[in-house]
Amino acid sequence: MPIAPRVLLSIDYEPWFALFRHYDGLSDPDQRRALDGGFTLRALDPILEQLGNAKASVFLVGEIAGWYPEVPQKIVAAGHELGLHCHIHRPLKNVDELAQDLRASAHWLRQYNVRGYRAPMVGISEAAYPLLEANGFIYSSSMYAPAGLLLQRGNVWEIPVSTTNPRIHAQYAAPRDFTFKLLLHGEFPYGSSFSIGLVGGQILRIIERELKRGLSPSIILHPYELVKPPASARLTRDLVLHPHLLPFLRDKSGFLKTLLRNFPVSPLGMYLDEMLKTRVSYLPYAERPEGVT
Repeated sequence: MPIAPRVLLSIDYEPWFALFRHYDGLSDPDQRRALDGGFTLRALDPILEQLGNAKASVFLVGEIAGWYPEVPQKIVAAGHELGLHCHIHRPLKNVDELAQDLRASAHWLRQYNVRGYRAPMVGISEAAYPLLEANGFIYSSSMYAPAGLLLQRGNVWEIPVSTTNPRIHAQYAAPRDFTFKLLLHGEFPYGSSFSIGLVGGQILRIIERELKRGLSPSIILHPYELVKPPASARLTRDLVLHPHLLPFLRDKSGFLKTLLRNFPVSPLGMYLDEMLKTRVSYLPYAERPEGVT
């Protein structure tokens, strides 16, 4: 029996400065915490209030758990799924760097029995999946692909962030991040918060259409899109130098409110549990529409 379609709602819970690649090399933890300025702690309660009774997957940057241990505690206490985004936000397609990053968050991952992973910038390599499996992850959501796909990599399942269906047959091997190549193949990554910042109203219509087809689209939001970070000369300068990132900082609290009012949502882990209970025979590295037996 097919499972009920729903929006797979996730929040990549990261500091505001994770948007800008020139902070990737900043290794001093005190400087990184000072840059955050308490934003990721202050933003949590308003975001939980916006979510209300709806439940989401919150993929947390591990250093935030170190700065503010109450953040993962509050997320779990509110009934949301806690996942790992990374320990320090930067590209992590190199397996050795990923292994080091996973070790840095190992304590709280065990403490909260974390099962899900989302790579920074939704960018992962095929070589990462055995490492995720060895570290106890059950699923990843680290590539872009059409809604309705559930991809198997060993004992790790990949739940892609949603795109529209491609015009041509596509290969669903990592990396599949937000690139012009993806767009040229006819896949619009509507699950990206960048896209939501550009055409949020159109994306709500796409989501409605996907749900009517029996699919469960997966989308991403960020804390700085739901709660405005404090204005600063540094943030202003960064945006002047990188204006293409402005859609990420567009207020999406209205989008979230409309989404929750009109569509059912759930965490990714809950969706995966229900899908696996249907005993659908998924083939490794292959795709199969939801609900097909």
